[in-house]
Amino acid sequence: MAKSSRPDRKQRGDRRPREHSEFEEVTLSVDRVTRVVAGGRRMRFRAIVVVGNKKGKVGLGTGKAGEVQAAVKKAVTSAKRNMIRIPLVNGTIPHDVDVKFKAAKIRLIPACKGTGIIAGGALRVILENAGVSDGLSKRCGTGNKLVNAQAVMIALGKLRSRGGPIVDEVEEKKLKETANARMDAAALEGERMGVTEVSR
Repeated sequence: MAKSSRPDRKQRGDRRPREHSEFEEVTLSVDRVTRVVAGGRRMRFRAIVVVGNKKGKVGLGTGKAGEVQAAVKKAVTSAKRNMIRIPLVNGTIPHDVDVKFKAAKIRLIPACKGTGIIAGGALRVILENAGVSDGLSKRCGTGNKLVNAQAVMIALGKLRSRGGPIVDEVEEKKLKETANARMDAAALEGERMGVTEVSR
């Protein structure tokens, strides 16, 4: 049996397993794009990736690089940076929404439980990663995956919950703290006024 040149090297089985991320990454498409420069044509790869936790958070990102793996990595980073939160009501969207973006026309419609996602292409991928289990959709105008995906993200960004606009958890906490501070200030002011009246 041949001895290893580096006996201190650890075996592959000793490596720690990677931590499971709460976000799921789906590569929508990888296309080869060219750019005309002074010296000729420059060929690169463009990746479109959808990232979501299937609990109301989803993001879309694109990345370009000379290699496919690098382009996908850039797209994942961009998608995580541009994530949005959408309201979900019993696994579906709260109301209808119509969007026209460039050549794409998208319409999203809520559906009853058990209907499933009636959509295809980029619409289905984004809705599934956002956590929508039931919904209807209609797409027309273009078959470009990137334009359709961008239109769906704009449509999801226009969704509002029944109680009003969407408020992020951090912003909601700040609003609660501000409201509590105002109530405390009002109570303290009332106590001061009562003390002043008694002293008079």
